[in-house]
Amino acid sequence: MASSPYRVAVFVLYQLSIVLGIALLPVALAAEQLGFRLPLGRLVDRLGTAYERAAPA
Repeated sequence: MASSPYRVAVFVLYQLSIVLGIALLPVALAAEQLGFRLPLGRLVDRLGTAYERAAPA
């Protein structure tokens, strides 16, 4: 079982990654036009999974 401070830290990082993804959406769309992909979706997915694992049973 994960400790409460760890859970809070992972939750905060998860929320920040969502905000970062939303804020960088125009940049990501422009990069996509140039043939580059930003790994923001993977970041959000990984932090979401980490938060779910840290949640109490």
